[in-house]
Amino acid sequence: MSFSRRNFIIATGVVAASSTVLSACGSSDNSSSKNDAPKVSGSKTTVINVGTKADSTGPAPEVTGAVKGGTIYSLDQFDMDHLDPAQIYVSTEGAITVPILRGLTGYKLDGKGGCILVGDAATDAGTMKDGGKTWAFTLKDGLKWEDGSDVSMDDVRHSFERLFASFVTEGPRYVQQWLEGGDKYKGPYDGKALDSVEIDGKTVTFRLNEARGDFNFTLAMRGYSLVNKKKDTKEDYDKKPFSCGPYKIESRSVGKSMTYVRNEHWDPKTDSIRNNYPDKYVFQYGFEPVASTDRYIADSGNDQFSMSIFNEVAPERIAQVLTNATLKKRVLTEVDTVTYYWPINTTRITDVKVRQAINWAWPHQQLQTIRGGVSTSELATTILSPVTPGYTKFDLYGTSTKPGGDPAKAKALLKEAGKEGQKLVIAYQQSDNAVKQAIAIKNALTEAGFTVVNKQIDKSTFYTQIGKIDNEYDVFAAGWSPDWPAGYSVFFPCFSGENIGDGASNYSQLNDTGVNKAITAASTITDPAAANKAWGAVDRQVMELAACVPDYHSIRNWMYGSKVGNVTYDGGNTCIALCKLYAKA
Repeated sequence: MSFSRRNFIIATGVVAASSTVLSACGSSDNSSSKNDAPKVSGSKTTVINVGTKADSTGPAPEVTGAVKGGTIYSLDQFDMDHLDPAQIYVSTEGAITVPILRGLTGYKLDGKGGCILVGDAATDAGTMKDGGKTWAFTLKDGLKWEDGSDVSMDDVRHSFERLFASFVTEGPRYVQQWLEGGDKYKGPYDGKALDSVEIDGKTVTFRLNEARGDFNFTLAMRGYSLVNKKKDTKEDYDKKPFSCGPYKIESRSVGKSMTYVRNEHWDPKTDSIRNNYPDKYVFQYGFEPVASTDRYIADSGNDQFSMSIFNEVAPERIAQVLTNATLKKRVLTEVDTVTYYWPINTTRITDVKVRQAINWAWPHQQLQTIRGGVSTSELATTILSPVTPGYTKFDLYGTSTKPGGDPAKAKALLKEAGKEGQKLVIAYQQSDNAVKQAIAIKNALTEAGFTVVNKQIDKSTFYTQIGKIDNEYDVFAAGWSPDWPAGYSVFFPCFSGENIGDGASNYSQLNDTGVNKAITAASTITDPAAANKAWGAVDRQVMELAACVPDYHSIRNWMYGSKVGNVTYDGGNTCIALCKLYAKA
């Protein structure tokens, strides 16, 4: 998922439903040493299991010391591109909608720093048959929409059938690709049903065209949350989705703010995942990281009750905050499985030597310094993060020996290709830090013999723009971590030729026969060690083609106000756990 989307890891995409999976976990140590930043390489992993029916039964465990009432605020840079679950494929969108959207499965914090997969709207995490080609889920009793109407099996069917509608262009594609008959189905709005989604009483059964032992993890993605059939306004549903969670949208001013209030029809007995301590959440947009960090440092007024979905400690304030013991106590630090990378548009930059030259010239170290140094990131040489099973250490472009880039090597490759002076259009999001990084990239690539044009794109539509097939950019910023626990969920969405299209996440538009075959082969391997080796080989294969520039593996540093209680990490949704927060009295 774009910056994604999932902090879970698994060895292979065809494991049994009862399998254990792994999640990367960082340190939240609040000591004041300058050198105690967690490392991505060698970071500790913890075991995550599929929960039982009892684990799926509400209410969620109470948070020790939590009190009801008050308002939690956020200070963030930008509004969400999408709120319609079918269109959600960015981690911030998934994070902010946890309080209002529910899927058949979801991730429950285990109180020990980890999480387990449980039934959310379903009574448990699903029943697998036929080796993973058939999955059944039973809807819980007592689920209500925000208007008090029952969540029905018609709603469940409709939620999955509408994924095939033509206006759904940006959400995940897994379920659509796996459901039998999905290749010909056009959605429910002409009155036609998809036969592979079967309803029997309160049980929905999915018939798949391939074995997917991880299908229950896939359904935990926010993109597969439930939609009220009667309230479905198609494209306009993106503006204000209907809630069956503990909160609902009271108001929204696009680009400025959004307010959640309690959903009085939500029954905590139906929900083992979420609590609902604050009366309101008020999400506020338009704050650059420096501005939000300065307000957290000042810690006055409503800012004492504030946190961030996206904004982290500004690079310009990292040293000030992380070396101050008092301030650091209000920072949640976590190692993430995400790799931030720069896809290279292979339909525009067709010569592999040119793409390799971009990699050789890349100013990794300069960019890390601009981001705030080693406390914020670790330089990347691979697509897979070091905390992901399947990671194989290699460095094809000299990042370890020359982290500032090797312009001489890049120039030589351009000369070999007959592409000296090659024009590159580089796209990046509008933010103060992104501008600084774009300038550093332009300088480094110019020195290496490229002619560089930088293009700013509005933050709220960035992924929409770079996700267009006919976009006019050669290199652009992106980020990805596993959508659910499977190596497949990195390489298929990002580098398979089967996943090219408007709104698809193969931003490089790589369509290489060898890579496509390797992804398919790796996804069928059942032995974990063999699967790990295969995914590492796929990583190297993509990097030999230089379809992207791996930039860095992230270390998150979220700061928050002194009166926000129980700021903890939701490893399932790779974010601060919104439904575990409370406003201190």
